Amino acid sequence: MPGLTSESDDLAMVPVSPESEKQPLVNYPLRHGLKSPIHRLSFSWACGNTLRVSVFRKPLSEKADGDGEAGGRVVEVKLSNSGDEDVDAARWRRMAYSSVTPFALLQSRKHSLSAASRMSLDIPPYKAEWWEHVIEYSKEISSLLSDRKPPPKSIIEDPKSVVNAIAAPMCLKAAWELLEIFYVDKQSQSWIPERLLDWLADYNSLFSGTLPTIHSKLVDFQQELVGVQVVEEDPNYWDAMSSALAVGWLETVVKLLRLHGSYRFDQLSSRETENGLVEAVAVLISKMPRMRPSLREDNLGECYKTKPDFMKAWEKWRTQISKLDCSSYWLQCDHRQTREGLKNLIQIMLGNPTVLSNATFNWMELFISHFLYIRPFTAGLESMHNSAQKCMQVKPVSISHKLFGLILGILGENTEVVLAECSRSFGPWMMAHAVELLTAGSTHAEILLHEEHSKLGGVSIEELHRLIYAQVLSSHALTWQIAPIYLTSCIKQGIGLLENLLYKQPVQNSQILLKSIEICRLYELDAINSNIMRIAGVHHWKHGRKGSGVFWLQQARDEFRLNRIAKQLFDFVGKSVSDEGFKQWEGLIELLGSESRTAGGLEFLNKYRDFRRSLLQVHGDTPTDAARNAAEALVSLMKNPSTPQRFWLPLLYDSLKLLMWPERPLVNVSQTQLLLNKLQELSMARLRPDFVEADLPSDALSSVRLALATNLGRAILEE
Repeated sequence: MPGLTSESDDLAMVPVSPESEKQPLVNYPLRHGLKSPIHRLSFSWACGNTLRVSVFRKPLSEKADGDGEAGGRVVEVKLSNSGDEDVDAARWRRMAYSSVTPFALLQSRKHSLSAASRMSLDIPPYKAEWWEHVIEYSKEISSLLSDRKPPPKSIIEDPKSVVNAIAAPMCLKAAWELLEIFYVDKQSQSWIPERLLDWLADYNSLFSGTLPTIHSKLVDFQQELVGVQVVEEDPNYWDAMSSALAVGWLETVVKLLRLHGSYRFDQLSSRETENGLVEAVAVLISKMPRMRPSLREDNLGECYKTKPDFMKAWEKWRTQISKLDCSSYWLQCDHRQTREGLKNLIQIMLGNPTVLSNATFNWMELFISHFLYIRPFTAGLESMHNSAQKCMQVKPVSISHKLFGLILGILGENTEVVLAECSRSFGPWMMAHAVELLTAGSTHAEILLHEEHSKLGGVSIEELHRLIYAQVLSSHALTWQIAPIYLTSCIKQGIGLLENLLYKQPVQNSQILLKSIEICRLYELDAINSNIMRIAGVHHWKHGRKGSGVFWLQQARDEFRLNRIAKQLFDFVGKSVSDEGFKQWEGLIELLGSESRTAGGLEFLNKYRDFRRSLLQVHGDTPTDAARNAAEALVSLMKNPSTPQRFWLPLLYDSLKLLMWPERPLVNVSQTQLLLNKLQELSMARLRPDFVEADLPSDALSSVRLALATNLGRAILEE
């Protein structure tokens, strides 16, 4: 039974018609909110298919008084000929996110089956399992396309309600269900006409905007029915029933027949024969044989699962109709409108082509009526296509709906036409997700879509449409995160485009940066992951966020840049332990931690911080063990190859109190000889022209040499 659609959302969208050259131009108002006159317009592209229009007022002179209004406005206009006029931006994003899980699950199952079979999916066991996965995928996608809740049902049913209130259907879902009927659902191949009948009942309202339809006729009659007292005398009453019966909306016809005046208690006795004829026709309609496994809720008819049983029941049913048509009771019916109206309904059930043509408004409705009453045993797409061509000749339409082109392409088994209609009318989302349906139901479509084309850069049509859809997702800040799922399913160019997508994301946004890193780890893109973290580290360092810069460079294990940072830090670190300039960098060095193994310079700064802390705690009354620990830290720093030569003398000069410890020598003979060798190397290095002298007293070198010599003698005597 058809439904009365609720009003769709008012969308700011400008449809672009492919037949615009043949039709008069239509002006769409641009609501910018500025007062006239408008001085200048500027046009530029925004994200996706959005056109950005900048509107400027005439600039005011400095002496003129302003009116307090803005000097310009920017308005975004969405251009579309993709058939998704009933999908606003928020709903499109919900649809994009909801379709990710079914798509990713299907791709995972495809890879698992391919790995298990080690060959193509044409092997019967795996092919059967693949069919089950595809039909499950199709059902999930179809369910997310109908997320609008229908209006609540009334507790008390209105007896004069002909069309039920339902949620407005989507062209996108109607197209998806067509592909599912003809390509995926193999269980319904024997009763495709019945599936088309259900499909037309659900989506006939979509054609009402551009074409006259049975649905629009019923809606108009329902509004008229409120003021009609004697319905059987209204010609529109019988016309509405004839049209509904022609496309198999049996429950609507029976409901309208029950409104006949002969059912009123005060007229039963005087119109008994008339009421009997009305009831007989209603019973025959409700008992119409249907070749399908089951009926929808509230639908009428008797189901037959096998063709022999259906043919037998059909012949019996038609015989009963013929007997009623030849009955003598018609002579006893005095009401002319009832007699003629019921006779017209009988002619429809007997398959009278002229009556069926008069009861329908377009070739699609006539096509369905032929299935029901003229050729109920039709099987095969070729015969269905021939029937559709004949119906188009009888009921041509001035403006063809986009769904009509898709239906003709499917019936004609023309994969190229189906792809063209889906791409032109329903956009990238449809093409990216519907390919699995086409390849599952057609060998020709599978070959066509999987064949690699040199003109397309060596990619297949399937991969091309996924790349296009991924580009659409990447163009929006709220959907770029799901683009990698589609890019990674493209073997040829997906990874390269994914790399470009990740590199284009702003590293200054921590959430986006973490999301990019998560994507890299998910798809094992280690090289890209390191590069992104390296870029983030350099960006933070250049913008004054030193700690964040060092952290991300450490995560990227960029030893080269960390060493350069260490050299920059050397210029700021104090030349003496008592220098207060070291304190401002102590927090950054603390951030480096003890795991800075990837850069020697940073490792030195970390150890230098520990040595500085221990040295500042050494006083005259400090226990010898604490002083020995500080001396061990000094020797460790001098032995470490990461310690810059420029720090050797300041370290030894700051440690004079350790070298001249009064109680006992803190540095043994071998350690003292190591320090003397370092001092000798430093003396030789001072001869080079590029040597930079430390900012120390002039006698620092001699004081250190004297302290080391004294400590060596004391250490030899102690040993």
